[in-house]
Amino acid sequence: MFKFRSMPIDAENKTGAVWASKLDKRATPFGAFLRKTSLDELPQLFNVLKGEMSLIGPRPERPVFVEKYKDEVPHYMKKHLVKAGLTGWAQVHGWRGNTCLHTRIEHDLYYIENWSLWLDIKIIIMTVFRGFVNKNAY
Repeated sequence: MFKFRSMPIDAENKTGAVWASKLDKRATPFGAFLRKTSLDELPQLFNVLKGEMSLIGPRPERPVFVEKYKDEVPHYMKKHLVKAGLTGWAQVHGWRGNTCLHTRIEHDLYYIENWSLWLDIKIIIMTVFRGFVNKNAY
């Protein structure tokens, strides 16, 4: 998946993979701006154009987190039955980043089970108004 680099290459050498948090100091100043405005996601449009991602769908997780949560969170792997999306139902409701994973999965499953063109249009509109800058984007 394409993304702008927002942290130094060695940002997780001491901690291993961790969720970004509000007090996280690993991002560079420009990287923090990219993350706060969700502009770090912009290169993923290339993944969408290549057919590797969908415009709308459950957001992808890093493989280390997939391995960790696939057995811990009920129905976690069901989100992988569809292509990952640039934005999604969970994200437009504020469930992104270091938030309740169970609630995020509930939203992802709602999207999968209730997919419609109208729901995708609604998510696109909601993304424009509340998906780019979010209190949980850091």
